[in-house]
Amino acid sequence: MITIVTLHFLAAAIAPALVRRLERRTFLVLALVPLGSFLWLLGQAEAAFDGDVRTERVQWIPTIDVQIDLALTPLNAVMALVVTGVGALVLFYCRWYFREGDREMWRFSAVLTGFAGSMLGLVVSDNLYVLFVFWELTTVLSFLLIGHNPERKANRRAAMNALIVTTFGGLVMLLGLFVLGHEAGTARISEILASPPQGTATTIAVLLILVGAISKSALVPFHFWLPGAMAAPTPVSAYLHAAAMVKAGVFLVALLAPAFSDIPGWRPLLLGTGILTMVIGGLRALRQHDIKLLLAYGTVSQLGFLIAVVGAGTQAAMFAGLALVLGHALFKSTLFLVVGVIDRSTGTRDLRELTGLHRKLPVVFVATLLAAASMAGLPPLLGFTAKEAALAAFLDLDADAGLGVWGTVALVGLVLGSTLTVAYTARFVWGAFGVRSVTPPTVTPQRLGFVVAPALLAGLSLVGGFAGDFLTPRLMAYAGDAPAGAHEPLLTLWHGFTPALGLSVLAVTAGLLLWVARRAVASAQRRFVESMHVPDAELVYHGIIRGVDRTSIEVTGRTQRGSLPVYVGITLLVLVTIPGIALVRTWDGVRLRGPDNLLQVAIVVVVVLAAILTVRSRRRLRAVLLLGVTGYGTALLFVAHGAPDLALTQVLVETFSVVTFVLVMRRLPPFFSDRPFTSARRIRVAVGCLVGLAVGGYALMAANARTARPVGLDFAEPAYDYGGGNNIVNVTLVDIRVWDTFGEIAVLVVAATGVASLIFLLTDRATSHREARRDRASSDAGWLRGAGLIADRRRSVVFEIVARIVFPVLMIFSIYLTFAGHNLPGGGFAGGLIAGLALMVRYLAGGRAELDSAAPVDAGVVLGSGLVIAALSGVVPALLGYNAFQSGIFDVPTGLFGYEVHLVTSLFFDLGVYLVVVGLSLDVLRSLGGGIDKQGEETGDVETSTGEVSIA
Repeated sequence: MITIVTLHFLAAAIAPALVRRLERRTFLVLALVPLGSFLWLLGQAEAAFDGDVRTERVQWIPTIDVQIDLALTPLNAVMALVVTGVGALVLFYCRWYFREGDREMWRFSAVLTGFAGSMLGLVVSDNLYVLFVFWELTTVLSFLLIGHNPERKANRRAAMNALIVTTFGGLVMLLGLFVLGHEAGTARISEILASPPQGTATTIAVLLILVGAISKSALVPFHFWLPGAMAAPTPVSAYLHAAAMVKAGVFLVALLAPAFSDIPGWRPLLLGTGILTMVIGGLRALRQHDIKLLLAYGTVSQLGFLIAVVGAGTQAAMFAGLALVLGHALFKSTLFLVVGVIDRSTGTRDLRELTGLHRKLPVVFVATLLAAASMAGLPPLLGFTAKEAALAAFLDLDADAGLGVWGTVALVGLVLGSTLTVAYTARFVWGAFGVRSVTPPTVTPQRLGFVVAPALLAGLSLVGGFAGDFLTPRLMAYAGDAPAGAHEPLLTLWHGFTPALGLSVLAVTAGLLLWVARRAVASAQRRFVESMHVPDAELVYHGIIRGVDRTSIEVTGRTQRGSLPVYVGITLLVLVTIPGIALVRTWDGVRLRGPDNLLQVAIVVVVVLAAILTVRSRRRLRAVLLLGVTGYGTALLFVAHGAPDLALTQVLVETFSVVTFVLVMRRLPPFFSDRPFTSARRIRVAVGCLVGLAVGGYALMAANARTARPVGLDFAEPAYDYGGGNNIVNVTLVDIRVWDTFGEIAVLVVAATGVASLIFLLTDRATSHREARRDRASSDAGWLRGAGLIADRRRSVVFEIVARIVFPVLMIFSIYLTFAGHNLPGGGFAGGLIAGLALMVRYLAGGRAELDSAAPVDAGVVLGSGLVIAALSGVVPALLGYNAFQSGIFDVPTGLFGYEVHLVTSLFFDLGVYLVVVGLSLDVLRSLGGGIDKQGEETGDVETSTGEVSIA
């Protein structure tokens, strides 16, 4: 199972490339993946129906005992067959639905295939957290599918509504999953269902999970998001909103029903919301003129029907519910696909503009009649046998579940909803294919392949009606685990003259009468809504969203006043106050240790003096240089404590920071403001002193809080044996704590992008290096060609000569540090900083043009390449069956005097770090250096030269 799920995601990954080569034929290739999965599942499903449940387990996060557990139970098998079978036909249908040259086809094909894989993973999950991961994947991918055309406001709004509602339900559900897993002592669903936990916590957990289910399946009060999602392309509606995504909630209820249907609140919640949704959806469907929107509200109604039946929790209801799920997937996907054919053929979906299509689209008309008859519950379709089973189950609710009068109320609601179903089904068929006195639309002939999918699905609805003997034992394989009820459920076209048959006849007759009197019914419905002032759910939702937005704006306006000192001061005061109280209470246990030697004392004295002089300095540049002294003094302390790696990194970072500060200072006045020493400044001094004392106290407390042996003492042996290096610091960064380092370089990439965005908000940061590349191609070779653009009085010949000598030395040294860091002080971070300083030297010697000439590449490309290389160094071992980021150690013979190269694969991670740091340096230099220079040149503040100077 893990293989077929993975194949869907691999197919999604290559879909954009296929679209470039095959255009619409790509969908035929992609359809082979769910089709192959469907054929494989057929054999596995038969084994599941016979009691041979297939399970798979893959280690995911071994350190916290999280596995990917998959299972193919009878319920999982039916859902998986629906997901893959309908998915294959919908992808096949897309071949003719999309027009040649559609610009968004590459994305749509990938996302729809990925969604099919996510839905398949969801319905075969046997782990609470794996199920949630796939659940949220369907949420995100459905957002992308509904928003297929982002230029249309309707698509954007519908996608956002669906995302917010289903994400809200998903988060509530996640809380329930955590509690349920904790109470059960396991995350494996099959084990939880075999031995369900009891108690108040379990009841609350299950009810929270049901909130996620009803939000996903668009039940009241979350029903409004699904009709809005009809802005998506028709294949999306046919798959997500008929056979896949909205079925996720039904699947979850069906999954939990055998074990938890008797807990307090289960039946009232599901029967109440389900039947209410069924009635409201049916009433809204009768008022629609867009046949797709009519089906959308019909889908809302049918989902309420499904949840109510499955949620009843009796053996007969569970049996009927699974039969309804199968029938609904077939007839509703057929009808949505038919709408797509009509839309493409006529250019409209308004039933007031359609007439006589039964003659021009005969195959589509026949498919519609079959699917509509199944939806209305007419024989001999699968929908009829499934609905008969549902009515029979509800007739026995009192006997099977002890609901008493509420069972009768639920039965009445079910019959009322079925009546409305017949009425809106007749409205759909007559509206799409009836004859009326309007100008017939122009019908464009469609290829045969376009109608194959709806015709096949409709045919299966017909076959399903006669396949009761085949389906009954297979559906009972799921429902049979529940206690037996008053009757044994059975799918058949003829039960005899039973109360269920009488209720079916009543629903069909009343529904047809409602359709015949449709104008009077619509008028009465409109008057009722207007007199009752019933609020529209979507308007209520948008009112809530607007209220939240307004509240956030008001709160932001009152608390964020635009003063950076106030923001920083509040943050620092919180840092001092809350942990400071705990520090004062526990200070008695702190032990102080004096200096080890006089060198440490001297360094501390210099650092303290530099810090005091920094805050006393009126010149900005002097303050920056003194601040640098404190950093270099810290590096000396590292040296005094025998930490050369830390010292090297501190020196490089401090140097880079000082130069960056100086670059910014060029655009600021040379002196700080000469304001009087007001109370505000006294408060700032006091806050600064308090923060210094507090942070020092926290450091002392942390150093005294250790009770166990430092874990770092045990790093030396594994660093060499498993990390392949003698430099424990570097091996820790690129192997032992590699996930931390990967997270940090990811943050670096984000920070670099943010810096560039702030400086070049309206420009392209890649422009300058592209210009430099063109200039280099058209100019003669030479050293520091960019310096020719600087005014002569701003140039330093001595510095240019020094730069010529230093730059290659620094670049070679940076590479050496990167490669030697595994055994000696250095590494990718230090090497990247050296390379960044080398680029700084080129920039300071020759200006922004020289920087772009030295590095004619987009900083974003360098940053991204580094992050990708670092990620691949973790992905490749995982694909080979090892742990992510696991190091491989190789001694490669060179053939020179028996010398071998000791190669550790974590070097590639270090190379990724190197590129990230170089890319960050480029971004900083181009934004704070070259960007400020360019601005100054444009305003005339920076003097330039038009002459060409080349130092050979």
